[in-house]
Amino acid sequence: MDVDEVRRWDRRAVQSSAEFVSQVTRDDLQRATPCSEWTLGELLAHMTVQHRGFAAAAAGGGPDLSNWRPHASADPVAAYRSAAGTVIEAFARDGVGKRQFWLPEISTEFPFPAATAVGFHFLDYVVHSWDVARSLGLDFAPESGMVAAVLPIARLVPDGADRMREGAAFAPGLPTGPDSADFDVALSLLGRSPHWHPEYEAGRV
Repeated sequence: MDVDEVRRWDRRAVQSSAEFVSQVTRDDLQRATPCSEWTLGELLAHMTVQHRGFAAAAAGGGPDLSNWRPHASADPVAAYRSAAGTVIEAFARDGVGKRQFWLPEISTEFPFPAATAVGFHFLDYVVHSWDVARSLGLDFAPESGMVAAVLPIARLVPDGADRMREGAAFAPGLPTGPDSADFDVALSLLGRSPHWHPEYEAGRV
């Protein structure tokens, strides 16, 4: 995808995530999520700081990790919605598509082209929309165009031993069947079971 197309899809993914996050109540923050190490509150803190970090990168921030450290919030939902608006605005600014993005959580040695960096963000927020929805016991079925845009990016994410390290972005990939839907394939490639739901997780634990 070119940078303008990926920015359009990213905006829709972030908006979808904000719609689900807006349904989160304080009582929901301790819910399990498909990100097995995180509660829903911890996932929201991660999602919020990632928006802020990417917004800083879009504005020309260097390889400084200070913009990528989560902060506690008295109102995680409001903090998330604010951060979502910030990153949407940052990605939409003139000239952003020609910039190089420093993403210090991935590398402090070199920056990434805008299309690649926004593609990373787009992938995360399609998946995180699903994460939040499933944590709440809701369905997230992205439109076919979004799935078609995100699946090739998911296929490019390296699998292997790095996914076993602490803090890895994704768990090891899961097998898929020949009849698996494309979005289920994308989730499985990123280590998420398409069949995950809170009741199953509670029973398993």
